[in-house]
Amino acid sequence: MARRVRELIPAALAALLLATLVLAPLGAVALRAGGFGLLTPRDLDALWFTLWQAAVSAAISCAFAIPLARALHRRDFRGRGLLISLMGAPFILPTIAAVMGLIAVFGRKGLVNTGLGWLGLPEVSIYGAHGVIAAHVFFNLPLATRMVLHGWRAIPTERVRLAASLGFGPAQMRRHLETPMLRAVLPGAFLAIFLVCLTSFAIALTLGGGPKATTVELAIYQAFRFDFDMGRAATLALVQVALCVGALMVTARMTLPSGFGAGLDRPQPMPEGVTPASPLPDAAMIVLAAAFLLVPIGAIVLRGLPALADLPPSIWRAAGTSLAVAAGSTILTLALALPLALTATRHRWAELSAMLPLSASALVMGAGAFLIARAFVNPTSLAIPVTLLTNAVLSVPFAVRILIPAAQYLQHNYDRLASALDLRGVARLRYLTLPRLAQPLGFSAGLAAAFSMGDLGVITLFSDGRTQTLPLALFQLMGAYRMDQAAAAAVLLIALSFALFWALDRIGHHADPR
Repeated sequence: MARRVRELIPAALAALLLATLVLAPLGAVALRAGGFGLLTPRDLDALWFTLWQAAVSAAISCAFAIPLARALHRRDFRGRGLLISLMGAPFILPTIAAVMGLIAVFGRKGLVNTGLGWLGLPEVSIYGAHGVIAAHVFFNLPLATRMVLHGWRAIPTERVRLAASLGFGPAQMRRHLETPMLRAVLPGAFLAIFLVCLTSFAIALTLGGGPKATTVELAIYQAFRFDFDMGRAATLALVQVALCVGALMVTARMTLPSGFGAGLDRPQPMPEGVTPASPLPDAAMIVLAAAFLLVPIGAIVLRGLPALADLPPSIWRAAGTSLAVAAGSTILTLALALPLALTATRHRWAELSAMLPLSASALVMGAGAFLIARAFVNPTSLAIPVTLLTNAVLSVPFAVRILIPAAQYLQHNYDRLASALDLRGVARLRYLTLPRLAQPLGFSAGLAAAFSMGDLGVITLFSDGRTQTLPLALFQLMGAYRMDQAAAAAVLLIALSFALFWALDRIGHHADPR
C-alpha cells in the first residue's frame, strides 16, 4: 500500500500545480471584479455557437483523419516520412501566421477566388461560421491523423498476419482490427480537438465575421477590452471550464481499450490482400489533404522568403529568446505530463487534472497572473519565466492525451512482468517506460516546443517592449505595417517551429526499440 501511495506522489504534485496555475488566476480576476457577473443574451449566443462549431470541427477533422491515416499507413512511397512530418505543420503553426496563409488562399483576393473569377463563378468568403470551422479543420486534421496513425502502428504485427492467414478481406479487417483501434483512439482525438475549438480566440477574432460567429473566449476578450466587465469575464471563464470538464467526462465513458494485447515488436508490413487492388483512392486522399494543408503554408513562404535577409537584429534576438523559452517549456511539459499519463491508466482524476489547463481561458490566466504578480514584484521582470510556465501548462493536455494510449498498452501488457521482476523506480523508468513511450514522448515534445515558439499570449501582458519573443516581434511588425518584414519573420517562425517539431519527433522514433 505504501509503495502505491509513493507512486502516486509525482502525479499528485503535477495535478496540484496545474490546478493552482489554472484556478488561482481565475480567482484573482473574480476578486478584483468583486465577484462574478451575469451573462447577457449575447453571451448565451456565443455559448451556443462555441458548442456546435467545436463539435462540427472535431467531427469533420476526425472523419477525414480516418481515411487519410489509413492511406498513409498502408502506402509506402518515396518521401512518405517527410510528407507525414510536413502535413503536421499546420497544427504547430503560430495561429497568426497560419491565418495569413488561409487568407492568401481563400480570401477575397486569394488563389481560390482568383481562379473562380477566371471561370466566371461567384466568389466564396472565408469569413463567418464556415470560415471558423474550415480554419479549425486546417489546424486540427494533422493532429487527428497522427493520433489515428499511432493507433495503426500500435496494432501488433502478429494480429495483422493472423488476419491475413485467416483470409480476412477489407471489411473484416475493418471490423476486427480497425474498429477496436478507432474505438480506443478516436474519443481522445475528438476530445482534444473539441477543447481546442472550444477555447478558440484568434481564429474567431480574425475570421468570425461578427456577433453570429463569436466564441466564449472571444466574448471574454470583449468583456475585458471593450466592456471592462471583469466579473462577467470571470463568469464566462468558469462556464468554459465547466463545459470542458463535462466534455472530458462524457468522452471518458466512450473510450474503450482495443484489447489487442502485446506483440513481439516486429515491423508491420501490410500483407497481400489487405490493401485494395487500386491505389487511386489512397493517392487521391493523400494529394487532396496535402494540398489543403500545405498550399497556405507555401503562400506565406513565397511572400516572406525574399525579405528574410533584411530582418533587423532585434528579430534574431527575439528568435533566440523564443528558442530558450521553448526548451524550458518542453522539459517542464514532459515532466508534468509523463506521471499524469502513467497514473491516468488507473485513476481518472489524473486525466481530468491534465485536461484542466485546456479548459481555461488563456486571457484570464494571463490577466490573473499579472494581478497576482503585481502584488509582489514588477510583473515585467517575470515576463520570460511566466511565459515559459504558462506555455508548459497549456501544452500538458496535448502531451497527456498523446501519451495515454501508449501508457495503457504498457500497463496492460507489461505491468505484471515488471512487478514479477521487481522493476520499479528509476530502473523501470529507464528500461521499460521511456523506451516503450519514446515515439509518443518525441511527438509530445515536438508539439510542446512548437506551441511555445508560436505563443502570443502572456508575453503581451508582461513584456515591457524590450523583452520580446519572436511572435511578439512579428505582431509588432504587423502593427507598424511593415508587412514584408512581418512575412519574413513569419517564415523564420514557421521554420524554427517546424525544425523543433521534426527534430524532437525524429529523436523519439530513433529511441524507440521497435
